[in-house]
Amino acid sequence: MKTPIGVAEMVSSKPDMNLDLKLDIKSDLKHDTKQDILQHLLKRGEVTAQDLAEKLDISPQAIRKHLKDLETEGLIYHTAEQVGMGRPQFIYALTAAGRDRFPDSYNQFAVNFLDTLIDTLGKEQVSEVLQKQWQRKSQHYKSQLGGGSLRQRLEKLAEIRRSEGYVTEWFSVEGTKNFIFTEYNCAIAHVAESFPSVCGHELEMFATVLDCPVERTHWMVDGEHRCGYLIQDSSELSTAVEI
Repeated sequence: MKTPIGVAEMVSSKPDMNLDLKLDIKSDLKHDTKQDILQHLLKRGEVTAQDLAEKLDISPQAIRKHLKDLETEGLIYHTAEQVGMGRPQFIYALTAAGRDRFPDSYNQFAVNFLDTLIDTLGKEQVSEVLQKQWQRKSQHYKSQLGGGSLRQRLEKLAEIRRSEGYVTEWFSVEGTKNFIFTEYNCAIAHVAESFPSVCGHELEMFATVLDCPVERTHWMVDGEHRCGYLIQDSSELSTAVEI
């Protein structure tokens, strides 16, 4: 039995409610959308499904499907936030397992290294050994950075850290010659839990490598989702002193 022309036109013109979802799933074959979501959560700390949809240019339906999958895998969790009189808004963030999905080039080495040190030397001497380790790292970085302006050296340092598995960003501080340097995952997180002083050694390392004052602005040890540093151009400080 033939379908009447009018009905056929209505059926063929009826929008596919799942079209956006189908297109998004097809596009996922080209890249790992779930990894993009995890990385965005790593950088921003907490986001909504709508924020992710806009940032990644994916339909809200597809984003919610990915979020459901990631939550089932234990990589993210959500909390409900009441906004006005409407329905609560879901806020998504990474679990510890989600953070562990990011490359960590030092983690296993550092844990094994500390275990051996504690067994042989005791905790009292571990901080001194760790400080020497960071001094060696400083020399290694500095040899790779070479000369150039502070901006050029900072850009090179960010490239090196990314090659080691860090999710790193940096940008200029408007109206100054200073910069903000941010890292969203920590290769020494497990070490810092037992020896917070190691973060101080890392801070000293950045100052030595960049040959300028460096001030911590954010710290994962304090429960924040990133470590941030103010990289201060020495000429800015000189001007401030003269004034």
